[in-house]
Amino acid sequence: MKKFFQIATAAILLAGCGEKKEEKKDGFEMSRTKKEATSEMASDGVPVDMDNKGVGPIASVTFDPEIDTELSKAGESKFQMICTACHMIGQRMIGPDLSGIYERRSPEWVMNMMLNPDGMLREDPIAKALLKEYNNMVMTNQNLSEEEVRALAEYLRTL
Repeated sequence: MKKFFQIATAAILLAGCGEKKEEKKDGFEMSRTKKEATSEMASDGVPVDMDNKGVGPIASVTFDPEIDTELSKAGESKFQMICTACHMIGQRMIGPDLSGIYERRSPEWVMNMMLNPDGMLREDPIAKALLKEYNNMVMTNQNLSEEEVRALAEYLRTL
């Protein structure tokens, strides 16, 4: 009798291990399989999108091949005054590391983020992702002029 129960139990277990049949139902369907990312990701886990120009007044920026050292120095001075509370060069802080920023973001996006952080955080998908990545720490609107932002952009080219 004991042998019978062992064989019956084994048969039930084997039958339960067979291929599972799924019923197709109309309506909501969710797949739990991991999909490969279609876009490149930055080290902070936010997508890289060089075509995104952001939300704001800057529609097009063309950098000269040579860095304007005078403009860069003005940008560095402004950076030291207002940006270092949240951004460090070479490491994450309250905000992202800005070294190599133009490998991850277009110049227009960077400048629009400096000029219009409120609008960017409301409408731009990358700005929203960065907000989430950096624990909902909102970038403060520094009320910069386009000239100040252009100087900061030139300085960021040197990093």
